[in-house]
Amino acid sequence: MKKLIPAFILLSCLSSFGQTINGIPIKDLNVKYLQIIGTEKYMSSKLNIAIDIGQRTALLSSNKDTARIKDEKGEVLDFNSIMDALNYMSAYGYEFVQSNIVTIEKSNTYYYLMKKKE
Repeated sequence: MKKLIPAFILLSCLSSFGQTINGIPIKDLNVKYLQIIGTEKYMSSKLNIAIDIGQRTALLSSNKDTARIKDEKGEVLDFNSIMDALNYMSAYGYEFVQSNIVTIEKSNTYYYLMKKKE
């Protein structure tokens, strides 16, 4: 029984790193660059965050959740701000390169280019 408790704790810690983009674990992404796209949520201070890794994504496909970051249960992660998303991707080895904000009819869309640290 004493050996099962540490094993259970270890397994639960490992499962907390199950975040994915397009079904690929973030730690296993084989891309040098990615783009964080943040759009304002209606009636909320939070943002919808999508990740463009150069594959067919929500912007191009009929499945609107493909480019969203999902947890180990398959649920879309919420981010409080674009800085929250930047810090999140930084923890996975990406660094900020450049940003751009596009405003259309009082609605902002944030584009942040990230590069994998070497």
